[in-house]
Amino acid sequence: MNDPVSVFRALHHGRAPDDPLLLPGPWDAASARAFEAAGFPALATPSAGVAASLGHADGNTPAAEMFAAVARIARSVSVPVSADIEDGYGLAPGELVERLLEAGAIGCNLEDSTDGVLVDPQRQADRLAAVCAAAGGRLFVNARVDTYIHGDPAAVDVVADTIARARLYADAGADCVYPIKAPAEVLPRLAAAVPVPLNALGTPDGPSVTRRLGELGAARITFGPQLQHRATDAVRGLADRLLGS
Repeated sequence: MNDPVSVFRALHHGRAPDDPLLLPGPWDAASARAFEAAGFPALATPSAGVAASLGHADGNTPAAEMFAAVARIARSVSVPVSADIEDGYGLAPGELVERLLEAGAIGCNLEDSTDGVLVDPQRQADRLAAVCAAAGGRLFVNARVDTYIHGDPAAVDVVADTIARARLYADAGADCVYPIKAPAEVLPRLAAAVPVPLNALGTPDGPSVTRRLGELGAARITFGPQLQHRATDAVRGLADRLLGS
């Protein structure tokens, strides 16, 4: 089990409930090196954080720029790097897989919404199955479930819809599911219903917060662009001090 994908996959399993896998999100090579030096065993890029570093609004990064940024991050560190590639940029599964591998990524996030609209779950499951087949075990696929950001709670039972989608995606071959922004109180129900590890969105407010998410059923914690936002806030503070304000 020396290849990076196997190492990364193993990090998600056999964890104590109070010890979820923490994957900080680097937005460039410098931040990636800082997280590696701190001792994190793997990293997961956030598309919004990378977009900000490239001067784009979230969701507006051209595919070529995103893959180039992932490549710079991956080659700057020795730990595994998973890439947030949004909805896949309309690329065919085989091309998507090859672009990820060429960039040096060992995994990806694929979300089930496009332009703020949820994709039909069976259609998304079929796409995930095609990506997994093209990858042939060379990528760890994290299937993001966007029901809590784009679902309509007045029209559907969001928890039930989340579970149904997550199960479909796991059956399609996804290694992990990520119901982004799912409330903490529903994590136990989600974790019990889904046969693969559960990714939860955490906050960078200390180990007690992430430990609690692990105890509620999350095997893995990511932070989206929050770390990049904190770094930008720190730069603003430095700027204010330079100006004497």
